[in-house]
Amino acid sequence: MKHRHVVPQRTLLASALLLALGQPVYAQSTDAQTPAQSTDAAQQSGQATVSGDEEARTLDTVTIQGIKGSLTSSMNMKRDAQGVVDGIVAEDIGKFPDTNLAESLQRISGVSIDRSLGEGSRVTVRGVGPDYNLVLLNGRQMPASSNANGAGISNSRAFDFANLASEAISAVEVYKTSRANTPPGGIGATINIKTARPLESDPVANIGIKAVNDSSNGNLPDSLQGDDFTPEISGIWSQTFADGRFGVAVSGSYQERDFGYSQVSVPNGWRPFRGDENNWGTIPQPGSPGSENIINRPEATDIYSVPQNLNFSINGVQRKRTNGQVAFQWAPTDAITTTLDYTYSENKIQQQRNELSVWFNFGPSVTSWTDGPVAAPIIYSEIINPATSDLSMGGMQLANVNENKSLGFNVAWEVSDGLDLALDYHDSSAETRPDSPWGSAGVLGVAAFVRGTTTADFSGDFPVLTVALPPGVAAVAPSQALVTGSVFQNAYTRADIKQLQLSGRAEFGEASGLDFGVSRTEVENRTAYGFMQRDTWGGVGTPADYDDSIWFADNMGNYFDSFSGSNDPRFTDQFLLFDFERLRNRAVELTGRPDWYQAPGRFERDLRTQENSTGAYAQYTTTFDWQMPLDVAIGARWESTRITASALVPVATGIAWGSANELNLVFADPAFATIQGKYDYLLPNVDLTWHVRDDMILRGSYSETIGRPGWADMQGGRTLDRIVRVDGGTGSQGDPNLKPLQSENFDLSAEWYFAESSYASVGYFRKNIKNYIGTEQILDVGGSDGQTPFNLHTPVGGAYWNAAIGSGCATTDVVCIRNFIFANFDGQPGVDADGTPENGNTPTITGLPTDPLATFRITTPANTEDSTLDGWELNLQYVFGDSGFGVATNYTIVDSPNLNYNNYQLGGQFALVGLSDSANLVVFYENYDWSVRAAYNWRDEFLSGLFDGSGIPNPNYTEAYGQLDLSIGYKLNEHLSFQFEAINLTDETIRIHGRNEHQLLYATQNGPRYMFGVRYNF
Repeated sequence: MKHRHVVPQRTLLASALLLALGQPVYAQSTDAQTPAQSTDAAQQSGQATVSGDEEARTLDTVTIQGIKGSLTSSMNMKRDAQGVVDGIVAEDIGKFPDTNLAESLQRISGVSIDRSLGEGSRVTVRGVGPDYNLVLLNGRQMPASSNANGAGISNSRAFDFANLASEAISAVEVYKTSRANTPPGGIGATINIKTARPLESDPVANIGIKAVNDSSNGNLPDSLQGDDFTPEISGIWSQTFADGRFGVAVSGSYQERDFGYSQVSVPNGWRPFRGDENNWGTIPQPGSPGSENIINRPEATDIYSVPQNLNFSINGVQRKRTNGQVAFQWAPTDAITTTLDYTYSENKIQQQRNELSVWFNFGPSVTSWTDGPVAAPIIYSEIINPATSDLSMGGMQLANVNENKSLGFNVAWEVSDGLDLALDYHDSSAETRPDSPWGSAGVLGVAAFVRGTTTADFSGDFPVLTVALPPGVAAVAPSQALVTGSVFQNAYTRADIKQLQLSGRAEFGEASGLDFGVSRTEVENRTAYGFMQRDTWGGVGTPADYDDSIWFADNMGNYFDSFSGSNDPRFTDQFLLFDFERLRNRAVELTGRPDWYQAPGRFERDLRTQENSTGAYAQYTTTFDWQMPLDVAIGARWESTRITASALVPVATGIAWGSANELNLVFADPAFATIQGKYDYLLPNVDLTWHVRDDMILRGSYSETIGRPGWADMQGGRTLDRIVRVDGGTGSQGDPNLKPLQSENFDLSAEWYFAESSYASVGYFRKNIKNYIGTEQILDVGGSDGQTPFNLHTPVGGAYWNAAIGSGCATTDVVCIRNFIFANFDGQPGVDADGTPENGNTPTITGLPTDPLATFRITTPANTEDSTLDGWELNLQYVFGDSGFGVATNYTIVDSPNLNYNNYQLGGQFALVGLSDSANLVVFYENYDWSVRAAYNWRDEFLSGLFDGSGIPNPNYTEAYGQLDLSIGYKLNEHLSFQFEAINLTDETIRIHGRNEHQLLYATQNGPRYMFGVRYNF
């Protein structure tokens, strides 16, 4: 065997990889830098920092283009890396394999994605969720900001890949094993996004135009539809001057997409009980009145759940995404290269929603159940007579803009043949802010009070709603509708990172070297939320106050044709569409209070966190040239972090009972609270690479990594949720002294490169993770125990309540209790049957000092669990000679027996979110003119959440999902090419359920998306 040591030679695939990977060319050498060295360089500083810790091999210079070229470059990235590295390389600059980076990453073994609004958004790697995978842009740590629903506080550190278009990306590298020169934070992986550099590639100029047709847009009513075809345009220009000493690269893209989705859900979740419980919301015990209406009643020790509501919605979405980057490079000497670059992205999202929904009050019911021990209702029916309850038909407007900016500067200096130094600094920000005069999200409740007995059939994938209407009423009509409650919200998130990295490499002979460096990273994160809520559930005015022309009758079943059951004749699916702005203006006219129907100018919750980290590392690399050459990298990184967390939290002063089973907190002005935390870690790493043969490699790696806590987990102060139920309320508090997750990582793999552009590999990984952040619940009963400063009194269990019970009202019949109190105690302290203009004349009962103190379950994060996850990654890539055909497939198995959710256990528990097997299959054909690629991605069922929409500890399971994508390209000549792409070709749907598959949480219909494009190379 013939091997060449790491230094000083820099070899491999100059012509093939320069354009795709964007790595430096050294004029004084006849060879190019190895992919392994260049990925280290990009990882460290985003520029030309040297790190020669892998062996270089001399291969023939071959130019491979197209799909095969992309797969070959990705294979070589893996082959020549230190540790376990996978990636995706552009077929050409401006031609990434997928239109979305997350959707490209899911093709890599071990990588799974979460989808939002029909696109890949966040990534899970080897069973580790998005918050614990670190994203770099050209080796620099990137801030993350996202709040897609426009409501609430964002706790996430996860980078949203939907903010970045793929056209200016040359490669994405996934480092599955840690190394000392990597910023900490990626337990699953560190993901490095690479963009083009002018001195590191040949001059290029091209422009591309696409027309996008999203079929989901056609599955919307006219009032929500956008354009049938929307444009995408992208281009890149890169040129060098002054004999290659100076270069400029400019790239940009603009994309519009109009689409929609239909969703049926139980958005406020399911209330779980044991079979022998007798409480509010439970079904009657055997022998009690109503027990005769239960079929297949759950056993005493079974767990069963009842739905809080049922909602059908149709959503129109408009997205406008703008990306741009400019990079200047200047090499004043052969030894010095400087780079100044600026990256910008903006993602504007507007969404309109109309819905049909019912709320269950847990009154007398008729139910039929699955078998235990975890039972779910097949039929759930609440008896309502007369038909005067609300049939709700709300609407929503959402408008947010995500903006990312990054300004960076780098100097790489080759001091001598044995010493290289680099300095890299960047100032980057990510911001999500409202993009509407009404706030980031506005909701108008609309109702017709014509609902009688309400039945939900949960036996199939699609629940069927049946509502008994009053005699003589065939369907809901405009003359019956009016505005009810409303909420207008402002959500704001911003993250800023300032990072300085100083790095270097000292080489000792041809086979050894020392990488070293120091860094300082300052992160400021702010997430804030404010809202104006009107609990006017009895209505604003009367139906006669609204012109019938505001409303448009439609049938909800028309928009769920991908689900069997949507055309069931029992489905009460007629509802009323409306123009949001016109209806809002009418509500303002009726109340004379425009401030009630727009988001407030101040925030009620405002979390501000400063996280300052100092790091230093050293890594020694060498090669032992035995019969089987062995590359060794041994290093360690020290990281010290200091945290200051401040939180503006609302101060609750009372409880008002404004609707049947819903009480609301009354708040005074909010106040700030500040606390501090810190942690220090030493993180070692060892990578061993055995070159068994020229075509076979064995690897072994050990490392320790950390994953930092979420932002809201570190908040100061205690927050109570506004909505309080009859049985108590909920709240949360944080802890900046939480320890980060700490993982011991073990990797073993074997790789066989058996033919040109072809290989097979098998890898085993194991992660021993401690300090998992779970939750604990504090039962806060107020009083003199000092647990809460609020001491809030609730009318539940008070004198008026007890009088109603004494009159014959059942303890579970809250409607009877409220009506009795209003009929007998109106005008007494705390009782107002007429309400006030401020609350929309809603009858209200307020807690008195003599009433009981409310109980709150306060959820707090805690380092609760240590456990292990392990798995296997299997890869096969094969190109069938010169036939043009090829295949790439992989399968990932991930398991963690101790981190699975126990459906038979009530209350809070810890389980690992995102753990699932996954598989990919890519089949392609290409010749000089044509290229065809079919890609199928599958992800098994996985736990996607630990709480439901009411904040109750309940599992969320996203069911197995597979998606087929297709792309076809035709190259007319050297300048002009055409492209057709189809996403979700088979129109797959997404479904999420609870403890039992009949406990639907969300079922979503999107639709295929088609793109027709042309690209011209100058």
